[in-house]
Amino acid sequence: MVAPCNSMGEPFSRSFKGLIVWCFLLSLTPCSLAAATSNKTRSHHFYKWEVEYMYWSPDGLENVVMSINGKFPGPTIRARAGDTVHVHLTNKLHTEGVVIHWHGIRQKGTPWADGTASISQCAINPGESFDYRFTVDRAGTYFYHGHYGMQRSAGLYGSLIVDVAEGEKEPFHYDGEFDLLLSDWWHKSAHHQEVGLSSRPMRWIGEPQTLLVNGRGQYGCSLAARYTNNSSLSQCNVTGHEQWAPHILHVDPNKTYRIRLSSTTALASLNLAIGNHKMLVVEADGNYLQPFETDDLDIYSGESYSVLLKTSQDPSQNYWISFGVRGRKPQTPQALTILNYKTNSASKFPLSPPPVTPRWDDYAHSKAFTNKVKALDHKTIPKPPSTYNRRIILLNTQNKMNGYTKWSINNVSLSLPATPYLGSIRFGLQNGFDQTKPPESFPEQYDVMKPPGNPNTTTGNGVYMLSYYSTVDVILQNANALAENVSEIHPWHLHGHDFWVLGYGEGKFTKADERKFNMKNPPYRNSAVIFPYGWTALRFVADNPGVWAFHCHIEPHLHMGMGVVLAEGVQRLPKIPKEALSCGLTGKKFMTGNNLG
Repeated sequence: MVAPCNSMGEPFSRSFKGLIVWCFLLSLTPCSLAAATSNKTRSHHFYKWEVEYMYWSPDGLENVVMSINGKFPGPTIRARAGDTVHVHLTNKLHTEGVVIHWHGIRQKGTPWADGTASISQCAINPGESFDYRFTVDRAGTYFYHGHYGMQRSAGLYGSLIVDVAEGEKEPFHYDGEFDLLLSDWWHKSAHHQEVGLSSRPMRWIGEPQTLLVNGRGQYGCSLAARYTNNSSLSQCNVTGHEQWAPHILHVDPNKTYRIRLSSTTALASLNLAIGNHKMLVVEADGNYLQPFETDDLDIYSGESYSVLLKTSQDPSQNYWISFGVRGRKPQTPQALTILNYKTNSASKFPLSPPPVTPRWDDYAHSKAFTNKVKALDHKTIPKPPSTYNRRIILLNTQNKMNGYTKWSINNVSLSLPATPYLGSIRFGLQNGFDQTKPPESFPEQYDVMKPPGNPNTTTGNGVYMLSYYSTVDVILQNANALAENVSEIHPWHLHGHDFWVLGYGEGKFTKADERKFNMKNPPYRNSAVIFPYGWTALRFVADNPGVWAFHCHIEPHLHMGMGVVLAEGVQRLPKIPKEALSCGLTGKKFMTGNNLG
């Protein structure tokens, strides 16, 4: 049964046996999801969305943002595990295509709904529509974002929350909930950035001006100016400025709140801290963790977490919530908001300054946090296979090609084809992409601690063809960039799967490093970071027929070629909707009447 929409494209969801009553979040005051459905029923949530540009002031300075139905960020999707989500998306942009990726949703049986241009589908042309239909098979904290050009930088993103199925319970208790979507914001447009990255020589627009929390930030002033001796920094006056006033978290004393965190940043790695409060980390990327307590939390682009917060501090005070930049020398101020105990006014300032973000290059701090992230148990998280069928080692390097700056994997910079891989592979169109097998590793003599001796690279769009249901190890190997003594953080995201993060290490990976693997309780995730000059070991099972992107989630890096493409079991798929393949070689075949069934 398809639920009707209101005029804004928001769903009035109706299950097979009852009505789901939705609570809406006002000023981030928590609400709960009430359901009048019987046990194990499944709902169909229908949304009608239009994507277009509009004027907005995310940080107090008016700019152009990408919006969905006039909203920035886009509307939050909320469903239960097992439900079907149907988004009818119309491109109201006048001069560019669009797709939306449902980050963390594995798209089992619906790879054409993954929302990756040139991989799983054609870009949706101006004035055209596309129907995304997929099942959200697992509870967790997710989000969605544009996956065409640099539309994530332009503001095309929103939250996607999946609650547990009817009759099931989370392995932890909480009294209320908040959803915080984190992003970064430039005053120059995504088009400026894209042209600069593609120029010879590269022209970098610099670090983002502002960090946004649920699409809101403050530029040119600070909510905490009164705590500094900087006379040039003014105190923000956000009264009456709804678009960029901070979202305040209103809480009751002596309660437990779940804070869902998702990072859709295009560049920045972030650190979260809450004044005078500790957090209990319980979920990452839709999978439960062994709970652990922390004073602050690092979150990289593409990651999501849930933390539990106990409101056990002095209820006559308010407390700062701060987000600061990690992994890059920060030129972007902290994002700030307030944890407001409702026993006093939300306008009351905290007694102390905001928490100080750990130094940007304190990687020991970051690694200590990362190594605490472990799977809850094998009842909720599958146990990793004890061995692998294939190992692929992916060297991450910065390179040059004819004067252009590129990011490469095993000295190949990804350049996507005109025909989506899903169609080319399914229908044997060998001219659709490079049939040369991409390299499985890199030369043994390569020194990852120094700039490349030969900085030149090549472009390609070959595919790693994986045997269906095989176990695959991927070793992500970091290295020195073009400049001496520079190695950047790279958060990698795998579409269509979760993987076990078996371990992290320093320097070049060797066979002996397998002794360091955590085979007992490795976290099960869809995103993982490689630290500077280090390696990260992943293992996954190729059990989801389709063609899948695997890439650095820093948007400029992906734009400059930092990604690979994996394929498995494509011939096992049912009929692919022709709307997904109406461009390139598959589009020509449809036009000539050839059956691609």
